[in-house]
Order: sequence, then structure tokens, then C-alpha cells
Amino acid sequence: MGILTPHQLAFIFGLLGNIVSFLVFLAPVPTFLIIYKKKSSEGYHSIPYVIALSSAMLLLYYGLLKSNAVLIITINSIGCVIEVIYLMLYLIYAPQKQKSFTIKLILVFNVGAFALMMVTVSFFVKGPNRVTAVGCVCAVYNVAVFSAPLSIMRRVIKTKSVEYMPFSLSFFLTLCATMWFFYGLFVKDMVIALPNVLGFLFGIAQMILYLVYKGKKGNESNQKQQECTEMKMNSTEDDKAYTKDNNQPTDLQTNRQMNVLFQRRSLELNVNV
Repeated sequence: MGILTPHQLAFIFGLLGNIVSFLVFLAPVPTFLIIYKKKSSEGYHSIPYVIALSSAMLLLYYGLLKSNAVLIITINSIGCVIEVIYLMLYLIYAPQKQKSFTIKLILVFNVGAFALMMVTVSFFVKGPNRVTAVGCVCAVYNVAVFSAPLSIMRRVIKTKSVEYMPFSLSFFLTLCATMWFFYGLFVKDMVIALPNVLGFLFGIAQMILYLVYKGKKGNESNQKQQECTEMKMNSTEDDKAYTKDNNQPTDLQTNRQMNVLFQRRSLELNVNV
């Protein structure tokens, strides 16, 4: 009586996966608080949120086609709502150029590509094969987006700095991948389980990199070098113009850092659900 059945274990891991995934979905909230206070999303990128919404939509559709997939449906329904809110806030405060670019992305990925897939599956794939077809699309999509953490790991190795890869985010993403792997394993759903093997391995690699490069001064040297370059570039301007221009790169650097972090979160989240 003390041994849990595979169905019970699947429910436990799926529930834990929902909780952890929900927390990761909320990771960009501080960014949007800053955007709201500044009344501008200039310097931030919308691509992570478009991709995260696309992934949640795919997995939601997969969960609706598949039987006994309530835990997949719940978290991805919540994810869709959260990502839509993020994109709405982004569009409200985005400059015209970024707003136009984001609308085009949404029309291409979240409307056009998704509608094309639904039409294709509905008219050209019959019966149980629909679940398999959509599952393959989800798996391929989730594996493809692993290019994002790879680029950040490369950046850490190159700069010898973990500024753009906080340990807490890597830990929760690894935990998320672990929960969904075991959920997929116990319900015998390889569409969910297999991509999260990569999620787990990349998460472990990121935490190892963090421990290796923690405390390194590579980033500080880069900052000093950048500051010297900026001083030379602005030396011919008056003090007022210099002060304004010297502060602007600092703001952009902060924005760039936060965008790299949340781009990584959004992209990795695609393979954790």
C-alpha cells in the first residue's frame, strides 16, 4: 500500500511541474514593472514572449487533442494568458518601430503559423494520428529553441562572467525540466519527456558553469574597458552631453542583461512543459 502507482506519481510530478512552471512564467514581472514605471519598453525585446506564447499555444493544442492531459492544459492555458498580458503591456509602451516589428512577429508566429498547422492537421491528418503529428511539431519546436541557452553558455565562457546567467534561474529551470521529464515518463508521453532530458542536461551544465566562473572578474574588466571607450568617444562633447551619453549605454547595458535573462527563461520554458 505504501508504493505509489505510475498514475499517482505522474499526478505528483505534473502538479509540481505546474507550480514550478508558473513561478518561471512570472519571472519577467520585475521587467514589466520597470517598463510601467518608465512608460517605455525601448531597449527590451519582444521575441522571448512571442516564442513563449507560441510554445504554450502548441502544447495547449496538443493537450486538448490528447486524452488525460489536464495538467498540460492547465499550465499552458495559464502560460498563454500571462504571455498575452506581457505582449499587451509591451505594445502599449513600445516605440512605433518596435511595436510594428512585434505585431508582425505575432501575426507570423502566433496567428499565421499556428493557424496553418491547425488547418493542416484538421484536414489532412485523421484520427489518433493528429496527436502524433502535433506532438512531433511540439517536440521539434522545443528542441530547436535550445540555441538560446547555448548562446548564453558560450557568452559565459567567453567573458568568464556569470552576470547574464544567475544560478537561481538555472536551478529552477533544471527543476522544471526534471518534473516534466518524470511526468512524461510515468504517463509514457515521449513528446513531454524527451525534450526535457536536454533541458535537464543544459540546466546542469549551466549550474556547473556558474560554479566555475563565480567570482571571476572578467565582467568587471569588460565594464572598465567599455567605460574607457565611452569616455574617449564622448571627450569632444560638453559636460551635459557627455553625462547624458555616458548614462545611456549604462541603461542599455542593464536592459540588455535583463533581456538576455528573460529570453533564456522564455525559450527554456518551452521545453519544460
